[in-house]
Amino acid sequence: METIDIVQHNILLSYTSKQQFSQEQFWSEHTLSMLLSGEGRVYNNEETQRYTPGTIGLLKRNQLAKTVKIPSADGKPFKSVGIILDQETLRRYSAANGLAATSPYTGKTMLKLNQNHFISGFFDSLLPYFEQPGQLTKRLSELKTKEAIELLLSHDPGLKELLFDFSEPFKIDLETFMNSHFTYNVPIKQFAKLTGRSMSTFKRDFKKAFHQTPERWLKDRRLDKAHFLISELRQRPSEVYLQVGFENFSHFSASFKQRFGYNASTVGQ
Repeated sequence: METIDIVQHNILLSYTSKQQFSQEQFWSEHTLSMLLSGEGRVYNNEETQRYTPGTIGLLKRNQLAKTVKIPSADGKPFKSVGIILDQETLRRYSAANGLAATSPYTGKTMLKLNQNHFISGFFDSLLPYFEQPGQLTKRLSELKTKEAIELLLSHDPGLKELLFDFSEPFKIDLETFMNSHFTYNVPIKQFAKLTGRSMSTFKRDFKKAFHQTPERWLKDRRLDKAHFLISELRQRPSEVYLQVGFENFSHFSASFKQRFGYNASTVGQ
């Protein structure tokens, strides 16, 4: 078994015995996770977080972030367990307990929590369900989500500002955002959401700013970035295609040749 990702309701178990870049780069919901073995790296445009066994991390919703899963040098696989803190449950919890954010959250979007035996124990309690997934009913997963929220607030009451901020992204400068985030492999609708626009407004504003469609511009920018990494930094094509936002190597190779007239493997020769 090389790689397996199990999703049971909103509980996640990830396992891989080989280094792997995550395909999921848009985090639509808050996610709490703990690394069990191996090493994890999560990075966005602001920072990189390194996770070692026992590290507990909280990723804020509505952000672009890339992850790398790395088995340990002694042969142990990458293994993590996580839980999605969905908006519906958070809204119900907020209303039932009279808790609300005082203003839109502007703090860090990737948080490492200090060693907390209660949260560690919470994740340990989830592991048996992956051996018998049928035992984890929807009702149980909802109770587990509420338990996670309770534990987070007990750990740091100030986390209510992040958890109960239900505001949506507001309209921001499109050109600056796209030039900073074009390497993230997410649908156009996610770029529209993150810049605070409807799809129609996003496409109209994009054409005004870049004089191209989003699809064409993204493809060209990613290929130009790949060409730079290969020609100037001497990285291999097989190393860069995921970095710049392509899903698979064959599509990248064909697109590269179509744009530049030669194969990526011949650059610098």
